[in-house]
Order: sequence, then C-alpha cells, then structure tokens
Amino acid sequence: MGAERLHAYGATAGLLGDLLLGDPRRGHPVAVFGRAAAAVERVLWRDHRGWGALHTLVCAGGATALGALAVRAVRHSPAASLALTASATWAVLGGTSLIREARAVGRALESGDVDAARARLPHLCGRDPQALDAEGIARAVVESVAENTSDAVVGALVWGAVAGVPGLLGFRAVNTLDAMVGHRSVRHLRFGWASARLDDLAGAPGARLTAALAAAAGPDPRGAVRAWRADAHRHPSPNAGPVEASFAGALGVRLGGTLSYGGRVEHRPVLHGAGRAVRVGDIERAARLSRRVGWLALGVCAGVRLACAGGRRAGAPRTKGRTS
Repeated sequence: MGAERLHAYGATAGLLGDLLLGDPRRGHPVAVFGRAAAAVERVLWRDHRGWGALHTLVCAGGATALGALAVRAVRHSPAASLALTASATWAVLGGTSLIREARAVGRALESGDVDAARARLPHLCGRDPQALDAEGIARAVVESVAENTSDAVVGALVWGAVAGVPGLLGFRAVNTLDAMVGHRSVRHLRFGWASARLDDLAGAPGARLTAALAAAAGPDPRGAVRAWRADAHRHPSPNAGPVEASFAGALGVRLGGTLSYGGRVEHRPVLHGAGRAVRVGDIERAARLSRRVGWLALGVCAGVRLACAGGRRAGAPRTKGRTS
C-alpha cells in the first residue's frame, strides 16, 4: 500500500477517533506539549523578539522533529505507519471537544440559565463572560466554533496532507504556542511575536479552505461568499476573518461587534451586516456546519494528496526493456 493511501486511511481513522472518543480527560498529548512549552518559556523568557523566536523554534521544531523520527521508526511497517498517522491525527484534532463545549453552552442558554452558560464559556473562548448577555454568549459561541473549525480541524488536516505526521504535530504545536504566548499581553508582546506570526502563516491555507467549504456546505453559499469578500479583510485576524465572515454569511447571521478580553474592550467590525442577530438555535446550526466542513476537508486533503501521487507516478520516466 502506497504512502498516500496509508495517510488517507490513517487520517480518516483519526477523524473517526476524534468523533467517537473526543479528547482524553487526562494526559492529552497537546496538554503534555503545553506543559513542556511552558517549562521552556520559564528558561528562555526575555522581553525580546529574538528569545521568543528561539522559544518557537525549540518547541515547534521539537514537535516536528519528533514526528519525523516517529515516521522513520515505522517506515518499514505499513500497519505501524497507518496506526501512527491515525493516532497523530486523533491527537491533534479537537472538533468533538469544540462541538461538545458549544452544545453545553447552548443547552444552558436554552434552559434560561445564563449564569451556567457564562460559567461554561471559558472552556470555549477567552472572552469575559460576565460582560455578555444571552445573545452575546450565543454570538461568542458561533464565532468560536467558526474560528476553531479552522484551527482545531481543517488546518491540521491540511498540514497532514502536505507533510504527514510531522506536519500534523508541527501545526498543532504552532497553534498551541500562539494560544499560550501569542496574545498581546505585556509579558508576551515581544516574546510571543514569532509564535503569533508563524501561526498566521501556518493557519492561512486551512482558514481559506474552511471558508470555502463553509460556503459550499452551508445553507446560503452566495451569502457566505459575499460576506467573505466584503468583510473578511476588516477583521483584525487575517485567518479568523475569512472563516467567521463565511460562517456568518452561510448561516445568515451577524457576527463581530463589541467584545471584551481580559478587561479590555474591543470594537470589531461587523461581519455580514445584512444578517440577523445570533440566536441560541444558531449554535447547533454552526456545530452541524462545522462537522460538515471537517469531513469535506478530509475528502479534499486526501483527494489532493492521492491525485498528486498519481501525477508523480504518471510523470515518472519509464525504464526501457533490453533489446536482443
């Protein structure tokens, strides 16, 4: 069995594993990486971009190298290679946890328990829940589902298709580092610069694919494309903008506006201003759209990898037989 087929089967098994099992409650590989990255930060931290770049290189480079070593160790065993790809894919994907947390907040809002929804929201995003009413919480959940569909599912599948297990682990490492040190806090303004910029670069292909698939799979493809083209560039994040705008247009809702992070109020541009305000029921609609986008992304990534492999084989020079 060729490497491309092994990757396609392994990635499918990994996505199924995430769907059926979700994240482990203890000992999650991403959490282990996070603790290691925090330990490295305690050693390397300086209020300087160069030291932050070294931190990014050590942590993300280490994760990528670990993936490359693992691939080398199992290269002679198709079964082990498939198992490695499946387990790495499962470890880096977070689609089921994302949907589970979104639905938990949605259930609390549906029952009228806004306090319970506020208590649950920090499991999903970093906004100040006390500053939000029910509508604001629902909007925060839909925006988080949209953005994390790219970060926690599609982006990883894209880099897995590009670079196999090293790509999977490297992308998740970069994304995790951005969440840890990439925010513009006083401590990380310079130290986290490299992680934030690398995450922007690594996340760009997955974000565009997510936006395109949301438009294709959503209830209003034309609305998604219009919102993407008109509003994505207005978002402060080059990757969250296309994804959130496309989800907004696809679902017919209005995203963006005023929000609060860590006591800091931000006034973001409205995405798909022609849409209506987000309702509680839109959380489930966003969750279903996220699932469809994830499966479509798997099909696209596996299909492109297989097609490229077929093209390389077709273009390979043929060995001429001996003539007598």
